[in-house]
Amino acid sequence: MSLREVQIAAAKCLLAVESGKNLHQALLEVQHGNNFSMQEYAQLMDISYGTQRFLGSIQFYLNTLVKRPIPDKTCDAILRVVLYQLSHTRNMEHAVVNEAVSASSRIANGKYKSLVNAVLRRFLREKQSIQKLAQNDCIARDNFPLWWLKRLEKDYPQDARKIIESAAIHPPMTLRVNCRKTCGKEYISLLKQQNIDAVLLDDYAIRLDKGVPVSQLPHFADGFVSVQDFGAQRAAHILDVKDGEMVLDACCAPGGKTTHILELANCNMTALDIDNKRLSQVADNLSRLGFQAKLIASNAANLQEWFDGKLFDAILADVPCTASGVVRRNPDIKWLRRPNDAAKTANQQIPLLDNLWSCLKTGGRMLLATCSIFQEENTHQKDAFLLRNPDASCKVEEILLPNENHDGFYYALLEKN
Repeated sequence: MSLREVQIAAAKCLLAVESGKNLHQALLEVQHGNNFSMQEYAQLMDISYGTQRFLGSIQFYLNTLVKRPIPDKTCDAILRVVLYQLSHTRNMEHAVVNEAVSASSRIANGKYKSLVNAVLRRFLREKQSIQKLAQNDCIARDNFPLWWLKRLEKDYPQDARKIIESAAIHPPMTLRVNCRKTCGKEYISLLKQQNIDAVLLDDYAIRLDKGVPVSQLPHFADGFVSVQDFGAQRAAHILDVKDGEMVLDACCAPGGKTTHILELANCNMTALDIDNKRLSQVADNLSRLGFQAKLIASNAANLQEWFDGKLFDAILADVPCTASGVVRRNPDIKWLRRPNDAAKTANQQIPLLDNLWSCLKTGGRMLLATCSIFQEENTHQKDAFLLRNPDASCKVEEILLPNENHDGFYYALLEKN
C-alpha cells in the first residue's frame, strides 16, 4: 500500500474527529476498512496524532496559502495532513507532495489536483517565512484553542507556558513495577539486557527513553510490570489501602489503578465500571497480574443497581472529566472540547460523588481523582463537596501539572469524620 493511501486514511481520521469522534475510535474504524501493514499503520498514527497536536499551526499555514475556504472537505483534510508531514516529519518532500497530488486526483474527478500541487509547492518555497509569521498568532504558535489558552493563563499564570510546551512533546512510556515480583533497580537491569534504555523515577516507576511494544518488555506476560503514567501511579499511594480493607474502585477501567492498589495491599476489591466491554480489559489486567476482584458492570451513581449495603473502608472515585491533563496523549481533546465542558462534567460528578460518599464507613476515605487540570472539575469540585458534606475533611490535595515525567492529574483525599 502506498503513502497516498495512508494520507487519504489520515484525512478521513481528521474529518471523523471534526465530526465529534475521538481519534482513537476514528483510527480503529479506518484500520478496519484497510489492509495496512504494521509500518503503514504506525505511519498513519504518526500523521493522525501529529496533525491534531499541531493543528493550530497547520490551519494557519493553510489559511495563509489559500485565502478562500476549499469547498471539498476531503481535499482540505488531505492538505492539512500533508502540511503536517512537510512541517514535522523527515519524509522526502517531493515524494510526500507527489503522493498527495496523486491522492487528490481521486477527488471530484481530479478537480483539485492542480490546487493541491500549487499549494504544497508554494509552502515548500515559502516555508520559513510562513512559519515565522505563525509565531505572531497565539493559536498557531501554541496549538491550542484561544479559550483554552486564556483559561491556562488565568488558572496557572506561573505555569501556563510550561503546560503549553509540554503538550507539544510526545508522551513518555512509563512502567509501574509490580512490587510483589521485583523492584525498579532489578527491572532496569532486565531492560538493559534487552538494550532498552530507561531511567528510574522512584523505586517502582521507570520511564523508557523510547516506547516499545509490551511484547518486548521482560516478563510482561508474567506480571512484572504494567504500563501506567507516573502521575496516575500517585492514586494508589495517596489512598494508602491497608491489608484486609474493603475497597471500591468506582470507575475502574482499564484497571491500572485497580491493580496497583492490589499490588500494594491484600484487600477486598470491588471494581465497578459502566462499560461492560471496558470491564473485560480490567479482567485481563487482573489475570495477567494474578489478582482477583469483584467486577461489576454498572453506573456507580445508581446504588440500587449494585450496592449491597456493606460499607467500604476506601473508595477511589476516578470520576469522568474533560481529560484536559492528558492532551499530549490525546491531542484531539484540545479541539473536541468546548469552553463550558468542564462545568458540565463537574455537574455530572456531583451525584456520583455524593452517592459514593454514602457507601463509605465513618473513618474511611474517598479519593477524588481526575486527569484534568481545569479547576471546575478539581479544586472547585472539592470545595463544593466539603460544603455539601460537613462530615468530610480534605487530608491531601495534589495538583500534578503536565511535565516531562507525567501527565496532568488532580487528587483530593477526603476523610469521613
